[in-house]
Amino acid sequence: MPSSNRRFRPVLTIAGACAIVVNGVAPAPATASAAATANTADQRLQALYNAEWEWRQAEMARVRDANGRWNSNADRLPRVDAQAQAARLAYWTRALATLDGIPADKLSADEKINAAVFRQAITTLADNVRFKTYEAPFNADTFFWSGLSPRSGGFANAAEYRAYINRMRDIPRYFDEQTVNMRAGLKRGYTVPRIAVVGRDKTIEPFTVPGAGNPFLDPFNAMPPSIPTAEQAQLKAEAASVVDSVVVPAYKKLLTFIRSEYLTKARTTLAAETLPEGKAFYQAQIKGFTTLDLTAEQIHAIGLKEVARITAEMEKVKAETGFTGTMPEFLKFLRTDPQFYPRTPYELLAFSAYVAKRVDGKLAETIGFLPRRRFTILPVPPALAPIYTGGRGGLESCLMNTYDLPSRPLYTLTALTLHECNPGHSFQAAVAQEAKGRPDFRRQTSFSGYGEGWALYMEWLGTKMGVYDTPYENFGRLSYEIWRASRLAIDTGIHHYGWTRDQAQQYLRDHTALSEHEIETEIDRYIAWPGQALAYKLGEMLIRRKRAEAEARLGAAFDQRHFHDVILSLGSVPLPVLEARLDGFIADGGKGIDQGND
Repeated sequence: MPSSNRRFRPVLTIAGACAIVVNGVAPAPATASAAATANTADQRLQALYNAEWEWRQAEMARVRDANGRWNSNADRLPRVDAQAQAARLAYWTRALATLDGIPADKLSADEKINAAVFRQAITTLADNVRFKTYEAPFNADTFFWSGLSPRSGGFANAAEYRAYINRMRDIPRYFDEQTVNMRAGLKRGYTVPRIAVVGRDKTIEPFTVPGAGNPFLDPFNAMPPSIPTAEQAQLKAEAASVVDSVVVPAYKKLLTFIRSEYLTKARTTLAAETLPEGKAFYQAQIKGFTTLDLTAEQIHAIGLKEVARITAEMEKVKAETGFTGTMPEFLKFLRTDPQFYPRTPYELLAFSAYVAKRVDGKLAETIGFLPRRRFTILPVPPALAPIYTGGRGGLESCLMNTYDLPSRPLYTLTALTLHECNPGHSFQAAVAQEAKGRPDFRRQTSFSGYGEGWALYMEWLGTKMGVYDTPYENFGRLSYEIWRASRLAIDTGIHHYGWTRDQAQQYLRDHTALSEHEIETEIDRYIAWPGQALAYKLGEMLIRRKRAEAEARLGAAFDQRHFHDVILSLGSVPLPVLEARLDGFIADGGKGIDQGND
């Protein structure tokens, strides 16, 4: 069981202009007629988002598992051609029009949250199709070709293995549609920037190898004993044949296209605003990732201000280390002294695992609801590691990058583990899985500002939990914080103000202790993925600002466990919804979620 018997019940919410429902009870309808209207509004909204979600899963070739959760174990891959994209845009446009026709003031408290989430999610999906982002279907570290085979483990039964083989058979059609889309993008000047394509072609190479070394055959090394031996042999033989005759040729064809055509014709400009409808496109990306109505100019100014604030704090922590040189000299010392770098992959993974386990000992006094689900810490797969981020956390595992160990400082690993693993993304995903009463679409809808804001806030919270053992580790945390603040300036600098790649790299080099390898991979990521980097700091700033307000207003009544439970119980929502909920928490006297037993 979790550490308490609490079940999350969001009790404060917003409607339209963020009206607050106090003490978990919505005002009673004045008449039976009003009650019926409210119920009808709820039913109309539920019918809308449930129908859209079921339709979307079919569109994306997803099926339900035994636990009712949607996954990609269908016997086909999704259609991605222009005709399918246009049909989706038409559907989502109608869905938004239907949503507009549902009276928001008649919705119940929970459904007001669901409506806000649905509106932002569908608006973002529609905007992406409207701007034809599918014509550039990859970025600097996320590729449509690399997630088609499982990264670890096998499947549960023979039916899932057969579906997997059928998906392999569908790869040529899927790649052909992606290629047609990319050629259309090339024709109109909408591509991934060339600098973010260079070297990414290597991630295709492992899949062009015939025989047992192809990653698509890895799941057949972990077949469950419930599948009879003879059937296992038949499935393995069929898969090997499909890999050699279908998968390998499709990947070779794709590799040729990327190297001989896409790479040579991809744009050399960097700014999103230089793309077709560039200014409107970048503003839509900003809204989609941050869920806030901020302009590039406003975000850039916030970033510069935050960088100045954190720089001053870094100077204080530098002094605590006893280093007497300048900040540039200190950064060079951190980047070059062997004492700060792991000698083996095991040392890096062990350090991260120790941090995660130490955090476990602090959770009971930090967060009220603790999930049952556990995660593991694994190295980033070798095929992705050279161009991957330092780490990435999810429900099942937290990946730590052990490639190029001289670029993986240990002084930032505590903050990275707090962010990606515990109590950041992996912990947050486990809590979300156990949430009760949310519609299906909410359980698999996420917003970067909420999720990344929480994870970055966890890095700061580590100072309260006492897990930064040395001033160097605390400086590493600040380096990570200023890195996220720098993103506000860099992303808008590149995509709005026209910064060069060198200019962006130098800004990150001047203000953080990131290694040269990390600086290069991160800047290429921002170049290829406009707007995504903005969500982290803006979300964290909101949470820290609301915590400071709560501490000031509530005094001794403030309990951080309640504060954190309120955030996690809400689930992934647009930042304005989160802000309204935290305003309600303060107005409610810091009571947080319903603490009754089920």
